[in-house]
Amino acid sequence: MAKPDMSIWDDALVHLRKTHPTICRHWFNALEPSGLDGGVVTIVAPSTTYRDYLERSCADAFDDALRSVTQRLVTSRFIAAGDAPVHEASPRTSEDQRRKPVEHAKRNRSLINTDGTIPLSPDYSFQHYVVGPDNRLAHAAAIAVADNPGEAYNPLFIHGDSGLGKTHLINAICLRILANQPGARIFFTTCEHFMTRFMQDVAAGNMASFRNQFRDVDVMVIDDIQFLSKRDRTQEEFFHTFNTLHQNHKQIILTSDLPPEKIPDLEERLVSRFKWGLVTQITKPSYETRIEIVKEKARMRGLEISDEIAELVAARKQGSVRELEGALSSIQNLASLTEREIDLALAREAVGEAVSKPKAPVSMERIVDAATEYFGLRLADLQSRKRTRTIALPRQICMFLAREHTRYSLEEIGGYFGGRDHTTVLHAIRTITDRKDLEPEIANALEAINLRLREPE
Repeated sequence: MAKPDMSIWDDALVHLRKTHPTICRHWFNALEPSGLDGGVVTIVAPSTTYRDYLERSCADAFDDALRSVTQRLVTSRFIAAGDAPVHEASPRTSEDQRRKPVEHAKRNRSLINTDGTIPLSPDYSFQHYVVGPDNRLAHAAAIAVADNPGEAYNPLFIHGDSGLGKTHLINAICLRILANQPGARIFFTTCEHFMTRFMQDVAAGNMASFRNQFRDVDVMVIDDIQFLSKRDRTQEEFFHTFNTLHQNHKQIILTSDLPPEKIPDLEERLVSRFKWGLVTQITKPSYETRIEIVKEKARMRGLEISDEIAELVAARKQGSVRELEGALSSIQNLASLTEREIDLALAREAVGEAVSKPKAPVSMERIVDAATEYFGLRLADLQSRKRTRTIALPRQICMFLAREHTRYSLEEIGGYFGGRDHTTVLHAIRTITDRKDLEPEIANALEAINLRLREPE
């Protein structure tokens, strides 16, 4: 088997990042071409999870890149590090001799495996999960379950609107469990598959096979369990499946758009069991959290973006993490198509924001106007000696924003807010800095006021 020229491989990666930017990941540099045989380039991935991601999402793109730089009709084949074939000088095992290149027609591009399981993604690991006040409890619970499956929080029930990171967390749990226990039997699937498989096996009289698939596991993960709603026979079977797994100390992880008690027509006995462990919610990420999510998603793609671009995307895409990823893809695609550097002007164009004239510097008056409107206060309240929480907190937020957006000294900021000294201002800044990531009330106020300050006068 011939070893590919590394300069060709480097050129292929450059071509890949230029023509297929959104699928590229920072770990592509760890891939290694191990051989070229019969028009097939074998590429070694760090693990089976990475291999499966490449086969599912990147095969055509790698073929295109390799053919462009070699000018030959070659095909990529992905294997995991543990599956790597031995060198020619070493004797081949029977397994090596049986292994055949994966042709295009046999490639698995489905989002669901043939057994109904959801393929794990290396993108959705704990390493790439951004923690904020909106998901802190869910993240801590997920870590606990991943490190002690069947012992901590069983079942773990995570609920929240679509696109907020529930699937990321349960995927991360599975990856961590497999890293700690490579032989763990994990069945990660959708509620839709559970229902479909149940109805098929009932019709075929094959319930023994059904129960073996769902009960003979160490970890069962069901995404979108709310679809059990109004399915009486399926709920009955799921009830017995749940009991069997729980009695055997097997971990159960469920996600839903709704908390258990709000799923329509869900049997009370299932509602009760879903609450046996921990029920935790993920809410929409705050502005600061969205900024960090954009930065992390960019790092995953090996993409360098400025803080201003991250702030722009976070401010314009407030709905879900998927919207943030979509905006980042739009930026990458526009840069690739127009062969331009990624700067703030290109990012504004990509997210549909017209480039406007530079905005005036943020003044103290604008900060106070935005804050008093948000809190329903007057300037006189902020400058008064009152120390009630309804006035003291908005005053501290204004001081924090004044320090962040203006060039005024601590003494000048204190003077504006009723002649307070610099130590009072410094205390206010430290207080908001320490609490903004922990208290949604403060995070939401900062987000709303900052959005107002970004609007043209």
